[in-house]
Amino acid sequence: MAVTSRPTRAPARAPGRRRRTARLTTTAAALATAVGLLSAATPANAGDPASTSGRTTSAHERSADRSTGRTVDVQMLSFNDFHGNLEPPQGSAGEVTERQPDGSTKQVKAGGVEYLASSLREAREGEEYSVTAAAGDMVGASPLMSGLFHDEPTIEAMNKLELDVTSVGNHEFDEGRAELERLQKGGCHPEDGCAEEGRTFQGADYPYLAANVTDKRTGEPITKPYHVWKQRGVKVGFIGVTLEGTGDLVADDAVRGLEFHDEVETIDKYAEELERKGVNAVVALVHEGGKPAGDAYNYDCDSPGPGDGISGPVSAIAEKTTPKVDALVTGHTHEAYACNVPDPEGTPRTVTSAASFGTLYTDTTLTYDRATKDVVRTEVAAANHVVSREQPKAKDMTKLIERWGKLAEPVAERPIGWIAEDIAGAGSDVPETPLGDLIADAQLADGKKQDEDTDLALMNSGGIRADLTHEASGDEGDGVVTYEEGFSVQPFSNTVNLADLTGEQLLQVLREQVSGDNAESPKILQVSEGVEYTLDLTKSGADRVVADSVRINGEALDPDATYRVAMNSFLAGGGDGFPTLAEGKNPQVGEDDMAALEAYLTDNSSKEKPLEAPAADRIEVKE
Repeated sequence: MAVTSRPTRAPARAPGRRRRTARLTTTAAALATAVGLLSAATPANAGDPASTSGRTTSAHERSADRSTGRTVDVQMLSFNDFHGNLEPPQGSAGEVTERQPDGSTKQVKAGGVEYLASSLREAREGEEYSVTAAAGDMVGASPLMSGLFHDEPTIEAMNKLELDVTSVGNHEFDEGRAELERLQKGGCHPEDGCAEEGRTFQGADYPYLAANVTDKRTGEPITKPYHVWKQRGVKVGFIGVTLEGTGDLVADDAVRGLEFHDEVETIDKYAEELERKGVNAVVALVHEGGKPAGDAYNYDCDSPGPGDGISGPVSAIAEKTTPKVDALVTGHTHEAYACNVPDPEGTPRTVTSAASFGTLYTDTTLTYDRATKDVVRTEVAAANHVVSREQPKAKDMTKLIERWGKLAEPVAERPIGWIAEDIAGAGSDVPETPLGDLIADAQLADGKKQDEDTDLALMNSGGIRADLTHEASGDEGDGVVTYEEGFSVQPFSNTVNLADLTGEQLLQVLREQVSGDNAESPKILQVSEGVEYTLDLTKSGADRVVADSVRINGEALDPDATYRVAMNSFLAGGGDGFPTLAEGKNPQVGEDDMAALEAYLTDNSSKEKPLEAPAADRIEVKE
């Protein structure tokens, strides 16, 4: 199925609260137009007479079904991995690659909840049946405006967006199960209290689904496993799952007492349960993803490649999940795709992902057969669309941002350091980054304050969520690092912990970067000053770490010696596939990692002598 770019829309109407029931009337002209658009958007394989009900239908019969009202088109708008980005994301995070008619590409600025609201509201206009769904990570790793208030602003924004349902993602567990339950049900934070005097947080209007996350004691899902959306006789079931490996991506304390189960087995189980309840139209919201064959959000999915243009975990999940599921909305990898992947019976099935941070949304048409109560799979069509910043802003979202921004302002604008140039580190494909080195150095400095015998620090690159940019983001002036900018780099509220590891264990940690759970997708730790070693990517597995190259503060690594290691609490719990780090002796819990970064920037930079980017030359890479 080729993914097409929607033409530029007319200005959105004034924002308002969408009714959850269908509009009472739709003009015949509008219905005819909708049918024509669907026909034009139907993928090349739509001529295949197969349908999920097992009955073959001709084009003439399908046209007759519409004219008699047997089928109706359900619009499903979806997005994923919003991560609390209420304001437009900065830099490359706020750009999407758009394919041009001549085959070239260009970068388009996108994102921001003011524009996402306008896009979704305009997309719903004229649609008699419209449901909005998401595939997890609505919160967590959020910019300061949302993260400072435990993501209450984002939940409030999602309510205003009329989000109907979402799966959980790994970041929904960043602050633990109890906090996830609070985000759902409402109430003030147990430690920080109410964010605003006289206001109690109301919680999410939409259900969080965690079908494959169970309580170890009871074996029961910790939230509803599925949700049935109903409108004028139309029923669509949504099953929500997060990736089975969520426990490896979240601090151990946050997921203690929980079990994460296989995505496919869980979806199949609840698809059967929905069928027994008479719900045959089913969508899986899966917080797991893959990588598309092309870089552009609107690339041609029919291009050759694994999984019909998608590779990675989502392809295998889609290929194995029961044919009872009619579409998969996915996420986690922050990629953009709207493709077909064959189900176990070989029938093409739509699999979508809308990048991240609200820069895209997906518009999928599900043709619903009232007689079979199922989706006519051969007529499913999906396309990703840019959340353009050239359209009008949703005024209610502007007010929301202004309100929460004012609350955050005293903290956000405080200068914490000065830099002489951009210091990059977020989302990089290279093993070592300047910002990774800087953060490791900051944690080493913090570790030495706790224990002067601290030898080194290790930092996971996935915990670095933004770059430090020299250009001013507001009125602070070029080169000034504000607290908000620092928080955007490290938004997880980890602590800087210490533990003793033997030299043998430390070598094993370095090997775990490229073996075990990380063999297929290496996770290279950022190291503090004084740590050096060679990474030979021409080899495979653990052998990629050259053992006799490891040096700590100028001396060869001694397998029998004990080293005091600083690391964030996520790594200290064995996160990101580093179980050996959890075996450290004499653990010590320090202060917040953001406080450590702030102290390091303040102590090592000034307006007269700003900090330069580290050289990122501690790891020698052979390719």
